[in-house]
Amino acid sequence: MASPANPHSPLSLRQKVGQLFICGFDGTTPNEGITRLIEGYGLGGVIYFRRNVQDAIQLAQLSAELQATSQNSGNQPLFIAVDQEGGMVSRIEKGATLLPGNMALGAAFSPAGVYACSKVMGKELRQMGVNMNFAPCLDINNNRLNPVIGVRSYGETAALVSDMGTHAVKGLQDMGVIATVKHFPGHGDTAADSHHDLPVVPHSMERLRELELAPFVRAIEDGVDAIMTAHVVFDALADSATATPSTLSYKILTELLRQELRFRGLVVTDCLEMKAISEGIGVAEGAVRAIEAGADLLLVSHRLDRQLAAIEAVIAAVESGRIPESRIDESVLRVMTHKYKRGILFEAMAPLPEGPISTPEHQALARELSRKSVTKVKDTVREELRVDDKLLVIWTEVQTGTEIDEVVERTGTLGCALAELSGQEVREVYVGLHPSDEEVAQLVGLCDGVEQAIVVTYNATFSPGQTKLVKALAAKEGLRLIVAAGRNPYDLLEFPEVQTYYACYENRPLAMHSLARVLLGNEKAAGRLPVTLSDAYPIGWRQED
Repeated sequence: MASPANPHSPLSLRQKVGQLFICGFDGTTPNEGITRLIEGYGLGGVIYFRRNVQDAIQLAQLSAELQATSQNSGNQPLFIAVDQEGGMVSRIEKGATLLPGNMALGAAFSPAGVYACSKVMGKELRQMGVNMNFAPCLDINNNRLNPVIGVRSYGETAALVSDMGTHAVKGLQDMGVIATVKHFPGHGDTAADSHHDLPVVPHSMERLRELELAPFVRAIEDGVDAIMTAHVVFDALADSATATPSTLSYKILTELLRQELRFRGLVVTDCLEMKAISEGIGVAEGAVRAIEAGADLLLVSHRLDRQLAAIEAVIAAVESGRIPESRIDESVLRVMTHKYKRGILFEAMAPLPEGPISTPEHQALARELSRKSVTKVKDTVREELRVDDKLLVIWTEVQTGTEIDEVVERTGTLGCALAELSGQEVREVYVGLHPSDEEVAQLVGLCDGVEQAIVVTYNATFSPGQTKLVKALAAKEGLRLIVAAGRNPYDLLEFPEVQTYYACYENRPLAMHSLARVLLGNEKAAGRLPVTLSDAYPIGWRQED
């Protein structure tokens, strides 16, 4: 196959296989490993994580350096990808506009707002040299015990997720960024995290068509560029008696996605280093089987040894005849077509930004939609919050970041937002996600003499310690307790005795500022639940003022 950038210079097998890989690396400048992959294999793309980001301007410079490395070695311009979902999964913050996440936008019930947010996100990503976003999630979160999707979903119905998701896709692609909807065929109704385990979805094909598949069908009809696979087993779509994750399933990627749903874009795997793959058949064999199943782009995000082994395994599979070279050519053609379609074949010549990437207009949009998302689920007390020395804020903080949990600096907490808006000092204490009995007792003791306490929970559904703390405070005589869910709204189900409860869907500084405005009476909570908590609190619910 010839290079579309230079039709007189055919790609070698090594370069063609290289085009099918997106790899990550450590550092805020190109390191030896990523340089080796680009120069030696004609790597197709790079993925950024927080480890690569200082700020937006630095990231733009890094993108330019990576593109220059590829161009100077005679290879094709790179896909430069990131998981910039907004809200709780946002790799880029400093110098960029941190926009609300999916469930917050679902609570605002504004498809036009989703489109506007995605246009802002796409414009800023392009200025940073990022041309592919692994977003939005089209998973339907109808399982409150899902440990990995949750607020990354717009909500619990196919109609809501489809409508919001297609507006997000359009916003990104209108700004020249490849949108990648995920995680096909649907990761919403799982009780395991594929970063660590191999989840199984047992539902019938009829149910999958009605619910899980519906947002992806809509996205395909509306012209989405790329779809990311899920490392999830679907019993109704099993290739054989052996449990096969979707990423490696010919029946799912080729027969269902390509042939039945007629998807003509890029099929991207979720990271092959996730334990659902790496601790099963392994990364190298996983790469070969993903190609056999119908994937176009293979994501290997972390270790150089695994990246090299995976690329060499695919090359060896072609040389041995296991994979026909024509199968590689099919994917390379799709890769090059999308690099041309989104202007990426000219990426190396893109100028660096001359001014700020995040603008006042972008920030105003983020504030507006964040304010529309805060949901008053329950308030039987209806007393005005008093900011004085009788108020205590308890902030449950992520102390170690993961792929889906971002650490929030203590300058962005609810206590800081209340202090800024009220002009008063606010006493705030911090506790980890899983407080011990001793820590719970200490926090309850701190509330002696306190008249009002606010607890910002973080996935209390999965934390007996947080639940024990809230229950103890709710039983404390003379204490008015306010609980705000700083991530999944389902926390209320763990402590129904709480009298005042807000859902914020994220604990990012913007969301906490929006909540503070509501608590101080500066504005009303306008959000509506995008998921059902119980019969008393169905989807669409908010307690009216």
